[in-house]
Amino acid sequence: MFLRVQIILLSALFFGCSTSKESESQQTLKKEQSAVETSAPKEEERIILFFGNSITAGYQLDMDQAFPAIIQEKIDSLGLNYKAINAGLSGETSAGGKSRIDWVLRTTPDIFFLELGANDGLRGLPLDETYKNLQDIIDAVKKENPEVEIIIAGMMVPPNLGDDYSKEFQQLFPKLSKENDAIYIPFLLEGVAGNPDLNLRDGIHPTPEGHEIVAETVWDYLKPLLEEE
Repeated sequence: MFLRVQIILLSALFFGCSTSKESESQQTLKKEQSAVETSAPKEEERIILFFGNSITAGYQLDMDQAFPAIIQEKIDSLGLNYKAINAGLSGETSAGGKSRIDWVLRTTPDIFFLELGANDGLRGLPLDETYKNLQDIIDAVKKENPEVEIIIAGMMVPPNLGDDYSKEFQQLFPKLSKENDAIYIPFLLEGVAGNPDLNLRDGIHPTPEGHEIVAETVWDYLKPLLEEE
């Protein structure tokens, strides 16, 4: 039953992202551009680039409340030379991500966090195109830094798109992770989706407290990479 609630809420989440007003997307893009442009790393700092949609962007929140900023706080508390850059954009699709990845890669990442594709699924787009777009994004990142570590966040789509489509969609992310030797996070909103106390009034997007939990989920997968250095 809880899984069903999660899927329904995820449907609303990404549908809301894909139909957000143009002005909201423009504002988010400006925030993203500002973050990248003002986040020039020191020479010794290594870069973690978070590339995704409204979850990464911190929809309706200040960027310092979104989970990438919380990750930065954890990094700083350990005295590690890593800088987290938030390149999230509300409403982003895999095709949109592909079109802007070269601009974002003006800063070369050492760790690349990919959180895209769900908006494709909610629109029922051909999954071979989604896969190709995500692979092209990864290829662009690897071309910039062949030694980059990649983390991929898996997503879900509602069953009304058909069982075959839903299953194929869910299999897309672990397959992409395996073929690129990437780390796979099965569900980014674990412990957040379905809890009204952890989502905004729309019942869709995480509150600051929700982002704290998302950050903990990400940290479990990210921290071992940082400790390898």
